[in-house]
Parts: sequence; structure tokens; C-alpha cells
Amino acid sequence: MKESDRMSKVNDPNANGPKAKSTQGSLFDGPTANPSAGHDSTHTDVVARIAELRKTLDQASYQYYVLDDPSLPDVEYDRLFKELQTLEGEHPDLVTQDSPTQRVGAAPLSAFETVTHEVPMLSLDNAMNETDFTAFYERVSGLLNKPETIRFACEPKLDGLAVSLVYENGVLVRGATRGDGSVGENITLNVRTIPSVPLRLQLADDETPPPVLEVRGEVYMPKAGFEKLNEQARQKGEKTFVNPRNAAAGSLRQLDPKLTAKRPLEFCCYSLGRIEGAQLPEFHSAILQQFGKWGFKTNPEMAVVDGLQACLEYYEQLAQKRNDLNYEIDGIVFKVDSLALQQRLGFISRAPRWAIARKFPAQEEMTVLEGVEFQVGRTGAITPVARLKPIFVGGVTVSNATLHNMDEVERLDARVGDTVVIRRAGDVIPQVVKVITEKRPAQTHSIQLPKACPVCGSHVERIEGEAVARCSGGLVCAAQRKEAIKHFASRKAMDIDGLGDKIVEQLVDEGHIESFADLYRLDAQTIASLERMGPKSADNLVNAIAASKQTTLPKFLYALGIREVGVATAQNLAQHFGDLRVLVRADQAALEAVDDVGPIVAKHVLHFFSEPHNQKVIDQLVALGIQWPVVEKKSADELPLNGQTYVVTGTLAAMGRDQAKALLQQLGAKVAGSVSAKTHALVAGEKAGSKLAKAQELGIEVLDEAAFLALLEKHGVTP
Repeated sequence: MKESDRMSKVNDPNANGPKAKSTQGSLFDGPTANPSAGHDSTHTDVVARIAELRKTLDQASYQYYVLDDPSLPDVEYDRLFKELQTLEGEHPDLVTQDSPTQRVGAAPLSAFETVTHEVPMLSLDNAMNETDFTAFYERVSGLLNKPETIRFACEPKLDGLAVSLVYENGVLVRGATRGDGSVGENITLNVRTIPSVPLRLQLADDETPPPVLEVRGEVYMPKAGFEKLNEQARQKGEKTFVNPRNAAAGSLRQLDPKLTAKRPLEFCCYSLGRIEGAQLPEFHSAILQQFGKWGFKTNPEMAVVDGLQACLEYYEQLAQKRNDLNYEIDGIVFKVDSLALQQRLGFISRAPRWAIARKFPAQEEMTVLEGVEFQVGRTGAITPVARLKPIFVGGVTVSNATLHNMDEVERLDARVGDTVVIRRAGDVIPQVVKVITEKRPAQTHSIQLPKACPVCGSHVERIEGEAVARCSGGLVCAAQRKEAIKHFASRKAMDIDGLGDKIVEQLVDEGHIESFADLYRLDAQTIASLERMGPKSADNLVNAIAASKQTTLPKFLYALGIREVGVATAQNLAQHFGDLRVLVRADQAALEAVDDVGPIVAKHVLHFFSEPHNQKVIDQLVALGIQWPVVEKKSADELPLNGQTYVVTGTLAAMGRDQAKALLQQLGAKVAGSVSAKTHALVAGEKAGSKLAKAQELGIEVLDEAAFLALLEKHGVTP
């Protein structure tokens, strides 16, 4: 199940079996049976069962959302969650706010109430470079009058929204934004929807919760969730978010908690606000460890280091990892680890003397959109590229940025002359994420999609329902030539051994080949003239090219690089039509009659074969000797796996999953993407994961790679 589906189920109390793993682990301290008050033994059993279910589900949620180590299969979690829903529905007097079923359900608010923080949520001073940080360290050392090294707790500075969570007797009672540090907004209903926020502290059986505990941390949106959210917005023609921080803040401040529940938010704690009636360890790092035991997520990149040099090294190490993290960070927070030393250092103005945030280079800046050019990608996609007034962002000077596609240009209402926000996150191509319309000058120019490809002059097409415009040049567009030839020669296609990417690039750059057909006109002398190619290697490559003339129709169709036609679809097309001439003449309806071919794929196939230049190249290839055995068309009843549904998962050593799918379909099987009660068998390679677990739970036959290869061999199929 996709993470987004799991999230939506967790946060929907009416969903059948929320995948959630709600979040906390705890003991149930709601209503208990009291025989003297008239409750019978059945009621006592119900109370005990509800308590047991809540504890099990809370622990499962903690394992899943905080430790990233699931303890229950999804199907079992669903069953237990449904049982708890049923029991609470039959006994509404036993429903409590900390139950896993109660994350969402309140009516939308008309406005947020204000909250006064009993202990102000202060900001931090910033160090913009090594010099600033060194000055901070020396200042702290001087104030403490300590010649020895100082121990610091180092934490990534998450780019989200600071939040305060208050617990009374272990139960969440309030969530609030930082606001101005003294007064924030009450967002309790919204933070309850975040699976990594404990509704109740995880406690040992003999442990008593603090009467009052305030935990502070950051609500943020992981990169993958942010990209998916924006992609969904683009598809709906809605406004996109500029960055994950804005997305998290906007999601958390929805007046309807059901909307917040649909957003992929996470909470990570980073400090103690206050505690009453209990005592915590004397070091900041140890306090966070205790928070982890109570069910809160803490950052796994956190470290404790001694001295200035270790702090500087930690910064460099995390800077190197920054782009690989699944969440955005804009710096590192360094805190003196000892609470006693923190108290000695105290505060200045609205910031503590014992902590500082060392920032990474900014990833967003404003500049002027001076022009737009259109580039043609390897698949023919026409991409508008903004030409910018050079600006330093993300550690480099940026003068170009992607505008994605014309739908995005229209959504942004971008015009030449506008002031725009540029975002560059790590190695990601800089992109225009927002237009500052307030700064728009009187004279601007609209951006128009060209009617002809800027590289080959072919017609530019935009298929209804697709955001991307494409060059129709196909096999003749120079911008697509190298990648098209690499694909044509690849193992799953014509399988030309020895024709690597660098050789293809040299052949194209030096004008030796312009189309697939030119490959079969190459001689050993031409190839031997290439860099690092001797006579023997050239002879081997000429022989490999000649050998590739003997192929199969599915491989040839796949090699042509028709959009959306992968290995499995090529197999289905070949099996259905049997002859290339019949396929070339097929209309839309005939194409849609093929298994797994819908209207969009049918249009791509139809358009490809209708282009005269594509027909010419195919005719040349056949004239040059490319051939394949006649495809023996079989009725569905003649196929050995007809009517059976297979699922392929994990890594196979002998082939990729696409090829495995194609071979199963060749035998008549339907190949699905998920395991269900209708699945006949699961083909499980290495690292099979959750699909294997579900198949085992449902009692579905599981074939390892050896058994799968034996099945293929039994029916006369060789990979």
C-alpha cells in the first residue's frame, strides 16, 4: 500500500481498517468496570479488550511512524482497528480522546483561538559561516570560564513549523504554534491528525507520566510527500506550494482538521518546554532520548560532540548528506548539552546564549525573468526554460531555471519581465516556483508554446489531458537521437552487445549515424576510428550489430521507443496482432482491444505509425535484414496461464520485473500490481517486502526465482 493511502486511512475514523499505526503506545486509563456500580462481567471484558486493543495499536503505530520498524502486518492492523471501532461503536461511553480511532472527527473551526506560552518559545541567533560559529563558541567558552572543551548536542534544523505539545498525565491536551514566541494559535485538532504525534505517552507498565509535560518540535513535510502534493495540485489545475515549509505551515493551519489529515505531515521533537511534578535528565541529549522512549520521533542524525573542531566537522558531514535526506533542513542547531551550563549562560534579548543555528546557503532567492527558451528532451518533451538575471542561490550562481511545462506557466501566470522566486534544492535543477505579481512592471510579455520543434521543425503536439507538449519528430529529431539509439540497442530491445552509451554518443557526434538504420550500415573501419576502439573491438561490434538482425517482434516493437510501450505492452501488441503490417494498419478501436492498452497508449501507437518519417525508418530496417519469427497467435484457451493472476515483486537475478511480467503475459496470465485474494501466485525475488508478507497471510502460492524459471521452462519459454 502506498504511504499516502496508509496516511489517509490512519486519519479517517470511518475508513475500513486504517493502515495507520496511530502513534502512541500506552496503558488505557479511561472508564473501568465497577461491579458494585452494576456493571456485569461482559462489560468488564469489553473494557479490558478495548484497553488491550488500544495498547497494541498504539505500540504498532510507534513502531511504524517513529521507529520505522513495523511490528504488525497491514492486514492484522486493519483487523484490530476495525474491532476497536466496532466495540467503541457499541459502547460509546468507553470512547476517549486518546483512542487511536479519534484522531479526526471534529467539525471545522471558524477561527483559531490564541494560546499564551507559559515558557516563551524563543528564537535562535544565526551563524552564517564558520567565522560566526567560531566567535559563538569562543564567547560561550569565555562566559563559562572553561579552558576544557564544551560538549554540544547537534541537530539538523528542520525546515517546518515550530509547535508546542502539552500533555497532562500522559495525554495530549493542547497543540499550539509558536506564533510570536509568547502567543500562538491553538491547533490541537490539527496536530492530533499527525500520526507521529503521540495522543498518549508510551509508558512502561510501572511508569507514571509527568502531571504536566510540554514537548516542542517541528512539524514538517517530507520531500516525497511535498512533490506528490504539488503534482496532484498541478493535475487539478490548483495552486502549488513554493516549498515544503510553506506546505507544512499551510496544512497545519487549515480550519478543517480533515484537510490537515490528508497532508503527509510529520512531527519531530527537539526540546523540552516545561515539566511539572517530575524530573528529567540533566543533559539535553538524554532528555531527547527519554522523549523517544515516550513515543516521540527524534532525529536520527542528532549527535553529541566535544569541542569546536568536532562541531565544524559535524556541519561539513551533514552538509554532504543534506541532499540525500528525505526532508528539508536549512542548517544545524548547536546546543550546549548540559542543562546546568545552559542555566549559567542564560539568555540575551529573545535568544539563549547557549544555542545557535548555523545556516546552510539559501535555496530560494528572487530575480527577474528575462526571457524563455524551449528545450527538447530525449523523449521529445518540450520544456520551457526561464532565462534569468543571474542570482546566487543554493551555493551557485543560477541563470536558468525550469518552468516544467505550459500548464505550469499558466498556473504561475509567468511573463517575461516578472520578478520570480527561484528555488534550488541541492542538485535539483533550479525551478521557478512563484511569481511576485506585486512587482510586475507595466510592460511584460506572455509566454507562447512554439508550434514547431525548435530542433527539427516537426509539429509540436499536446495531447488532451497531458501537461507535457512533445516534438512529433520521433526517430528523426536530433535532440532525441542519442537516447533513442541507446534505447534501440539496449538489452531488452535489439540487444546489441558492446554498443555502449559512449560509443553511441561518438557515432552521433561525428555524423556516422542519424537513425537506427545507419547502425546496420556501419563498417569496422569507421568504428575502429573512434576513441578507444581498436580493430578487434570494431570487428566484435560489427558482428554484434549483424547478430541483432535476428530478433523477435516484441523486442523490435519495444526497440522503436514508442511512448508508453514497455516490454509487457510490446509483448501484448505482438501477441494480439501477430504481424507488424497488421499492427501498423490498426485503428484506435483495434488497439484498445489489446490487453493493458488504453486510450492514451493507443493514441501514442497510432500517432507513431502514422508519421511518414517513422514508416521510412522501419522500412529501411526491414530492408537491411532485420527479421523475426512469425508470431504464433493463440486463443486465450490455448494459453497455459489463462485466467490466472500473478504478482511480481523483489529483485530477480535473471531478468527485470518488466521482462518477467511480459513472459507471464505471453503465457496468458494477468499481472497485477498488488496481492489480493484473487492472486493465483506471487513471484518473489530478493527483498520481496510487504507483498510477500501479505501473500503468506492469505495463503497464496509463492514462487521463488528458481520456481519461476522452472514454470517458464515447463511451458517452453526461455528468458
